[in-house]
Amino acid sequence: MEAKKVTEEEEESWRREIVTSVMRLVSTRLPQTDLISLLLVSPWLYRTLISYPSIWLNIDLREMTNAGDRLLAALSLPRYRQVKHINLEFAQGVVDSHLKLVKAEYPDALLSLECLNLNGCQKISDNGIEAITSICPKLKVFSIYWNVRVTDAGIRHLVKNCRHIIDLNLSGCKSLTDKSMQLVAESYQDLESLDITRCVKITDDGLLQVLQKCSSLQTLNLYALSGFTDKAYKKISLLPDLRFLDLCGAQNLSDEGLGHIAKCNKLESLNLTWCVRITDAGVITIANSCTSLEFLSLFGIVGVTDRCLETLSQTCSTSLTTLDVNGCIGIKRRSREELLQMFPRLTCFKVHS
Repeated sequence: MEAKKVTEEEEESWRREIVTSVMRLVSTRLPQTDLISLLLVSPWLYRTLISYPSIWLNIDLREMTNAGDRLLAALSLPRYRQVKHINLEFAQGVVDSHLKLVKAEYPDALLSLECLNLNGCQKISDNGIEAITSICPKLKVFSIYWNVRVTDAGIRHLVKNCRHIIDLNLSGCKSLTDKSMQLVAESYQDLESLDITRCVKITDDGLLQVLQKCSSLQTLNLYALSGFTDKAYKKISLLPDLRFLDLCGAQNLSDEGLGHIAKCNKLESLNLTWCVRITDAGVITIANSCTSLEFLSLFGIVGVTDRCLETLSQTCSTSLTTLDVNGCIGIKRRSREELLQMFPRLTCFKVHS
């Protein structure tokens, strides 16, 4: 009987020490919905999981319904008081009033928040941004893709309330103007990533302010912005640490402008899709300077020929893994087999369908 009791005590000790450690490791890798389901398994497991603050740093409501009410419910729980990441991407049922309630009822709940994703939350306006950012002093990453309600006033609230942003996604916020770029440039000189895809009201002057003041940029997405000219493109050369640059649809970019961009010799990803004024000369300049390129799209550029590929093969053959030359009618050697002979590391031959 005594031996049996010892065995039971050992099993209980093993369960508490080993199983607890395993659960702690596993739980950090589980989706939030699964993690919450585990809370219902047993009181012991509930207490175990609740005791680890590190696994309650994320609130993921991506694509969920009634997301505004769910957010308020989550923030009412003590376990989320150190939350660092909130994801509301394409969530339904979240409006300005929810964000105002967060501020009113849980003003201290987001003091540790570092990342806020409001992508596709099209009912959020400048008022919602003002409310939520006013209680997120440590915010570093802010994303509000595809929101036409946000104006320069919303960006003014953001820069006033959140002084440490390094990653900013404003893609599809078509109401923003050069004023927003001025605010960003003046407030976020340590900015590392900026996406202004389809922000069609921004002109050369707005982009120039960013390029001249945000020299730490490593990622710059200018997709589908055909209004910029070489006046701004040339100043991209002011970004010595730039690694990702998307210029898809840059109809006014010339070989001269691309020559200045080539000074960003740390570039790893360059999208020149539909940059219709570019010729061999511009691509060769890039090839000779940016020898760490891993991704290059020349899709739809009729002014390039096999000549630029020959230079690329001499400088980037060991780094390029993605090369799209579809639609480049001047390039004759563009079959998969021919490209692999020049670029043996290629794994992707088509970026655009």
